[in-house]
Amino acid sequence: MLLLHGFPTSSFQYRELIPRLADRYRVIAPDLPGFGFSIVPETRAYRYSFDSLAETMLDFTDALNLKKYSMYVFDYGAPTGLRVAMRRPERVTAIISQNGNAYEEGLGDAWAPIQRYWRDPTAENREVLRQALDPSGLRSQYTEGVPNPERISPEGYTLDAAMIARPGNMEIQLDLFLDYANNVKLYPAFHEYFRKWQPPLLAIWGKYDSFFIPAGAESFLRDNSRALVQFLDTGHFALETHVQEISSAMRSFLQRTLGEAS
Repeated sequence: MLLLHGFPTSSFQYRELIPRLADRYRVIAPDLPGFGFSIVPETRAYRYSFDSLAETMLDFTDALNLKKYSMYVFDYGAPTGLRVAMRRPERVTAIISQNGNAYEEGLGDAWAPIQRYWRDPTAENREVLRQALDPSGLRSQYTEGVPNPERISPEGYTLDAAMIARPGNMEIQLDLFLDYANNVKLYPAFHEYFRKWQPPLLAIWGKYDSFFIPAGAESFLRDNSRALVQFLDTGHFALETHVQEISSAMRSFLQRTLGEAS
């Protein structure tokens, strides 16, 4: 089971999910370059784009000799993981997409300032996004849309703020915001992958997410006859409030679709 995290977090977001799967699965949760404690030496001149993140994850899975695996994708993990799946479709046995979008219908109003930056990548529009990544802005990504925000543990967003505060990391994040437009351009290719390969797919979604709205989950049904959709009463970071529900849904889904013990 390959777990690919999203913005602005790291593999730390899977700290409660991993032990709920590890009795049955070999669970692998890497940090994407530029996230968590990952460091790419400046001498590599690494270009932080989603194509690069996917290429790194492809090399990572090759290095570990992963021949067959299910994939859990969240947020940035979706466009990264789907690129990997298109390159190695025979390896991906199932996909669990937790608020991991692949359709324009799924882009909520919270994308407005980022979309403005895509259309007009000025220093002023970049600065607006920079200001939104202060500690309070990061915390709001965890708590917005959560009926009981007191359930959100502070460790996640506190670590995220510390990692973004590392020298140079803010610029990496702003570069990826700009490059996200290329994910949207790639959506038709993702849809073609779903239609051709029909991977078993569970879209399990925090339905109050202002970034990736429920229409994004429902759109998987259009291109993949093996897709299932389940909504949870929470926001973007659904694992922070519904890890037991998500892990149970995953195990049931994999048992039904792949015939694996739950």
